[in-house]
Amino acid sequence: MLLLKRLCLSFSFLLLVAATAGTADAAQRVTAKIDLSEQRLYLYVDGRLRSKWPVSTARKGFRTPTGSWRPTRLERDWHSRKYNWAPMPYSVFFLGGYAIHGTNAVKSLGRPASHGCIRLHPANAAHLFKLVQRYGRNQTRVVITR
Repeated sequence: MLLLKRLCLSFSFLLLVAATAGTADAAQRVTAKIDLSEQRLYLYVDGRLRSKWPVSTARKGFRTPTGSWRPTRLERDWHSRKYNWAPMPYSVFFLGGYAIHGTNAVKSLGRPASHGCIRLHPANAAHLFKLVQRYGRNQTRVVITR
């Protein structure tokens, strides 16, 4: 009888471990990983790489912060007050005035050209924006590395 109890407890424990494995990953539905050295954004949904896009991050004299954040706000049609009312469509803000957003300067994608934000092709920015809306800011992560 004691052996049976131990087996049941062990089996229950294994089920609990299996059921909770990946819970942290599952809670992280959308991850936008930006690699500054590659000038690329890797988009993961539910832990799977879904897209890889060229970006433009900070040019010389400016900086794009490194770290990990949750988006703080979404702005579909935003304009920079600091930089001559420059359009920033589909903005996903993650740290103060820093955002991932669309750009009209698509020819500069793939190399540093911004004042610090992460610029994307407008269609890619719209896709990311809609994913963040769908899954929520609390299930989205922006990770920026060198």
